[in-house]
Amino acid sequence: MPTTRGGDQVDGRAVLTGEDIARALRRIAHEILEQSHGADGIVLLGIPTRGATLARRLAAIIGEIEPQFEPERCCGQLDVTLYRDDLRRLAPRTLGSTALPPAGIDDAVVVLVDDVLYSGRTVRAALDALGDYGRPRAVRLAVLVDRGHRELPIRADHVGKNLPTSRAERVTVRLRDVDGVDDVVIAPASRDGSRS
Repeated sequence: MPTTRGGDQVDGRAVLTGEDIARALRRIAHEILEQSHGADGIVLLGIPTRGATLARRLAAIIGEIEPQFEPERCCGQLDVTLYRDDLRRLAPRTLGSTALPPAGIDDAVVVLVDDVLYSGRTVRAALDALGDYGRPRAVRLAVLVDRGHRELPIRADHVGKNLPTSRAERVTVRLRDVDGVDDVVIAPASRDGSRS
């Protein structure tokens, strides 16, 4: 069924609905709290664009579960554009912004949040970027979708949905705040070779 993202048509099949995404985020929030033995010291950093949106949603859910957790003070975003190892191979990208919580990330349990885990290269770039901003006590990774095909030894600690895919497919995450709808679609890879 054709759908659109950012004005582009996506011919594919929906594999997660808005309700599925909401359930997955609630489960991930509980997992984060369980692994950390509460909300103390947790900082959520989303990787723009959709990872930042997911981080804000996770922070809001954690704030509902643990009232002492302040979502606006414990959530931010980490732009990794300049840390990517494929800058020379890709078209020029617009730099995003990095916004850390007021207390920073030193001695915090930082949970990096992204929409899709694929090769692992974006996460590697995020780990490099974190080193320029402080020294967290621990770094964890939460993703909405893990589609496999890792090129680096990186694994998510919290996964909304494992979606086995072929390299000839593209996983498109659409979020209401950015795209006007919440869903995840698997479609044939675009002609430019991009495969989120």
